[in-house]
Amino acid sequence: MILNQAGTRRFKAYTSKHLDELLRRTELDEAQRLKVRAVATVLPFRTNAYVVDELIDWSAAPDDPIYRLVFPQADMLPAPDVDRLADLLKAEAPNAEIQAEANRVRMKLNPHPAGQLSLNVPRIDMEPVPGMQHKYPETVLFFPKQGQTCHAYCTYCFRWAQFVGDADLKFASDDVGQLLAYLRAHPEVTSVLLTGGDPMIMGESVLRRYVEPLLEIEQLESIRIGTKSLAYWPQRFTTDPDADDTLRLFEQVKAAGKNLAFMAHFSHPRELDSPLVSQAVSRIISSGATIRTQAPLIRSINDDPGVWSSMWRRQLGMGMIPYYMFVERDTGPQDYFAVPLAQAYEVFRDAYASVSGLCRTVRGPSMSATPGKVCVDGVTEIAGQKVFVLHLIQARDPSLVGKPFFAHYDPQAVWLTDLRPAFADRFPWEAVAQEALLPA
Repeated sequence: MILNQAGTRRFKAYTSKHLDELLRRTELDEAQRLKVRAVATVLPFRTNAYVVDELIDWSAAPDDPIYRLVFPQADMLPAPDVDRLADLLKAEAPNAEIQAEANRVRMKLNPHPAGQLSLNVPRIDMEPVPGMQHKYPETVLFFPKQGQTCHAYCTYCFRWAQFVGDADLKFASDDVGQLLAYLRAHPEVTSVLLTGGDPMIMGESVLRRYVEPLLEIEQLESIRIGTKSLAYWPQRFTTDPDADDTLRLFEQVKAAGKNLAFMAHFSHPRELDSPLVSQAVSRIISSGATIRTQAPLIRSINDDPGVWSSMWRRQLGMGMIPYYMFVERDTGPQDYFAVPLAQAYEVFRDAYASVSGLCRTVRGPSMSATPGKVCVDGVTEIAGQKVFVLHLIQARDPSLVGKPFFAHYDPQAVWLTDLRPAFADRFPWEAVAQEALLPA
């Protein structure tokens, strides 16, 4: 392990060039390791020494949940695709040939779900604004250029396309002036979410260049930061050289009258075990920021109500606010990680029923789909029909928020597009779209 002069760990990243060496810690044979490497030519791989040395139980790998959280699995992609790539790697084919085949496979994986490249892109004077998304009236997402990587990549990540080196698939901008101009032109926006990647990969001086100008925007009520850093590198807030300066920046946000909210991703209780996490959480909360926790429900990693109730209880005890259980999105290796909606609801219900009211701030299971965040509220029988009960937590059309609607029960459905409306010929957002086309 690399140490700095103070005896604390310096960040050390592992990428695909280290993959075979790391895989030798498992019981995978050479052919199995080759298939994992083949998957890693399509989906990005990155982890770090903290995750490798502190979080993964190597005696349980490849079944260990944290191992599965960050290391590619041989069966994450269709077997013919994996075999073709493995053959190219084994034959030491030219890199250009390997990348061409990997890109062909990527394009089948819906790299930008829910209309991100079309429906969510804001415009100034009819020109698209790079590095931003504006899906809901009150919230703008901004992708700071220097924050478009992570301390480690999750195998289920719906933003995997940010990390594969294709500029056409990537959201990023370093034009803070353009962001400010857009906000001033849209007074309905009251919240900015800095996202990625992970904005907390940036040092304090770079992060400040994005955060500080937002404090002058009077209409803004909150600044949010989407981050996995508390799970994958809590040292960012404790022993990194600029940790104290970062906390002072957070205090500055609070002093300016803005709410600073960390949208912290925790996928498994083990990510909470290290005393460094408790220390980091305490320091962030002491700065005046709040921490809300969220993660998707992922098969083979956290598809158990006991995992979620344990996470929520521990997060609450540390001062964090359980916020969302998401459904795995329709992108990347969805078929591998997805949990059917009926099972997702049961996991959520059983976990929710076993925690106190203070943990019941959590919402879910929620699909971040094209019309908005669709929550599965339950399964019931109405007029002899078994149906899903759903509602929109958030929507492109605010008039639809909170209104219940129904879908035919399908035990195999894993996403909104697998469902058919019940007691109506279309879903609410489809009806609104149809009405918009009717003559006045």
